[in-house]
Amino acid sequence: MTNHNHGHHARNHDSGHEPLHSHGHGHTTEDMLSVEQAYERVLASFQTLDAEEKPLLECMGQVLAEDITSPLALPPLANSGMDGYALRHSDIAGASQEKPSNLEVIGIVAAGQMPDKAVVPGTAIRIMTGAPVPDGADTVVPFEETDEVQRKREGKPLDQVAIFADMPTGCNVRPAGEDVSAGTLVLEKGTVIRAAEVGVIASLGMDKVKVIRRPVVAVLATGDELENTGTPLSGGKIYDSNSFSVAASIAASGGVPRLLGIARDNLTDLNAKLEATAGADLVVTSAGVSKGDYDIVKDVLNERGEMNFWSVRMRPAKPLAFGHLISPGVKNIPLLGLPGNPVSAMVAFEMFARPAIRTMLGKANIPRPMVEGVLNGPIRNEDGRRVYARVEVELKDGVYQATPTGPQGSNILTSMSRANGLAICPEDLAGKDAGEQVQIIMLDWNEEVQV
Repeated sequence: MTNHNHGHHARNHDSGHEPLHSHGHGHTTEDMLSVEQAYERVLASFQTLDAEEKPLLECMGQVLAEDITSPLALPPLANSGMDGYALRHSDIAGASQEKPSNLEVIGIVAAGQMPDKAVVPGTAIRIMTGAPVPDGADTVVPFEETDEVQRKREGKPLDQVAIFADMPTGCNVRPAGEDVSAGTLVLEKGTVIRAAEVGVIASLGMDKVKVIRRPVVAVLATGDELENTGTPLSGGKIYDSNSFSVAASIAASGGVPRLLGIARDNLTDLNAKLEATAGADLVVTSAGVSKGDYDIVKDVLNERGEMNFWSVRMRPAKPLAFGHLISPGVKNIPLLGLPGNPVSAMVAFEMFARPAIRTMLGKANIPRPMVEGVLNGPIRNEDGRRVYARVEVELKDGVYQATPTGPQGSNILTSMSRANGLAICPEDLAGKDAGEQVQIIMLDWNEEVQV
């Protein structure tokens, strides 16, 4: 794959620039932060959001904000687990193919109907799966253990049935409350709603539920050289990809992205775009936070809020900004400034924005899952930063194999599209060679990997 230069997206060089001063509100130069230090400082500004009541099917992936207690027993009545005959076990004790028990069929009950007769000695009621078990019956014998098929073939009426098997008492009878008893706690507050939880809640008759609301995350790209997708590309311009990869990452993390478009490198436009952040729970910008960038972004952010500009000991994604936009009469909105290089923006999002979103969602498991695997290619560490190498992970013979996805330049976005994990080379190592063990942050689990 050709190593395309992504123009403005590549302005934030992951180079050895000194940390930046924050010009506003007295913040001073920071030493280069470890990933953990930056993580703790960012996450300290976030907490679980408030609850909202929503239609059940709109709550997938969200966290329950209340305990769910069942108002009824499930199933509400004892019901049949098979199509067959409801009867008294005492009437079929010792029954066999050679010595069947012959019973009078006194009725039929289908799912959704209530029986209108009780089973008395010597009788049976034809019953469908899920139908309530009639009074007097304690066992259901499936059609296959009777002469029903033969009777139908011979044109005989189904007013009699021969039972060919001595089924245990209670066989194929689902007791009332077998799944849930009335008044019991079914799902605890804090449970993540998946398809199974949707089914459980619906089975209780509920069509709405209280969940922690999804955070609204405003997304803003900066730069004169960025062009909107869907328009012709003029000379010297590049398409804005960061807004899309970041917005998609927000949605995948459970947030609601709000795209603000592209802020040009002038005070008027940048300030106007930042006005549109009102009501957001987080603002994520890309580009404009490295020492090599135009100061206009840093100056405006400092003017409008309390910002820190950090260098983080990681590759890619060394430059990072974090602080709060301050608006009169409005809550302070956290702002995370990602680097401009496309891969740097995505990796920084993974390490800092995704955990912030999951914290706001009330999720218990904040980080991505990690596995240990074996490298199929080298990782180089030239400047004492923690390296997050894009790798394709496969499970082979019980071992996770991590293959680097090609050149690791922070402008090569296709290397990210081929990766389902980030292999870590610690900052105190000069690299890791093929065959060495490596810790891997899993970005995606798929059928080929999760075995």
